[in-house]
Amino acid sequence: MSGALVLFSGGQDSATCLAWALDRFDHVETVGFDYGQRHRVELDARTVVLDRIRSMNDWGDRLGEDRILDLGVLGKISDTALTSDMALATAASGLPNTCVPGRNLLFLTFAATIAYRRGLKHIVTGVCETDYSGYPDCRDDTIKALQVALNLGMKTRLVLETPLMWVDKAQTWALAEDLGGHGLTELIRTETLTCYQGDTETRNEWGRGCGECPACDLRRTGFERWKQLGKAASQASLSGCNPIPSE
Repeated sequence: MSGALVLFSGGQDSATCLAWALDRFDHVETVGFDYGQRHRVELDARTVVLDRIRSMNDWGDRLGEDRILDLGVLGKISDTALTSDMALATAASGLPNTCVPGRNLLFLTFAATIAYRRGLKHIVTGVCETDYSGYPDCRDDTIKALQVALNLGMKTRLVLETPLMWVDKAQTWALAEDLGGHGLTELIRTETLTCYQGDTETRNEWGRGCGECPACDLRRTGFERWKQLGKAASQASLSGCNPIPSE
């Protein structure tokens, strides 16, 4: 029996990763983190998405325990636009000020501790360096290095899975459709939250969010490109031609 632990925030990427894990592993558990993020309302989306996913396919039989860890200390020692009320901007380092230093390193270390105790070999995270904001702890090299460090430090053989590392947001929407069809993409569109501002009131074609922050921009452009590719494929099918793959 294979098992996985998914870092599930309540956003689009982590919801897609959860479906990816449920499609592959016999037993899947989830973990979220409350670190004082200004968009903490995303944690509320977790419960709705988890409840709905349990009714899809045979995923309910595979989906196990969920937990939220209190990492408020991270917010207290961070001076970023995700952990305090400041305008979104580019910091002197050249990184966006939404970058919380060490966030994914801490998340994955705590997740590894849980996975070790629960006997789960695979840890699934939605980090990506294709469509992203330049965060250094989302890079493939960082994840590979951390996997080595965790396994050396815990004398184990954990695998850090990153199914979205080399795909853009349009491909992330397409992956969700492949995994769970229209039901999953609609769930992700209507119930997940990716907005840095935590805007749950503004509803757009691509989902909830302010529509102005970098996270909303990535989500919107990915959704629009995914829909365009779908229309092109449908038209090509009707005409009996194969669509030209995008570069």
